[in-house]
Amino acid sequence: MRKIETQMNAAVHSSKNWTSGNTSVQFDADDNVSRVYLHGNHIATVSDDSVQLFDGGWQSHTTKSRLNAILAEHGVTGERVFQRNWTWFVRQFDDATGEFVESPFYSGLNLGEGALALTA
Repeated sequence: MRKIETQMNAAVHSSKNWTSGNTSVQFDADDNVSRVYLHGNHIATVSDDSVQLFDGGWQSHTTKSRLNAILAEHGVTGERVFQRNWTWFVRQFDDATGEFVESPFYSGLNLGEGALALTA
C-alpha cells in the first residue's frame, strides 16, 4: 500500500479531514461518514458498517488502487476491485453463503452489512 493510501486510511479511521496531493478525506459528523476524493471526484463513502464505492468518472489505475486500499482497511478481507479485459469487477463477500462472489463494478456499489442483498 502506498504511503498516501496509509495516510488516507488513517484519516478515515480517526474521522478527520485530510488532504495530500490528489487525495482527500472529508469527515461528515452529521452522517458519521468519511468521503474520499481523488482529483476532486468522489470515490468512496466509508461508514462504520459499509463502504460505498464510486469510480469518480475515471476507471484509472490510481482510482482502483485507492479503492483497494480502502477495502483492505475497511472491507472484508479478500474484497477488492479488479480488472479483466478492460472491464472493472468487484469481489465481495456474501454473508448468506459465506463465500466471495464476483460481479461487475458500478459506481455507487455498496459493500457492507446486508449490502449484497441490496446490490444483487
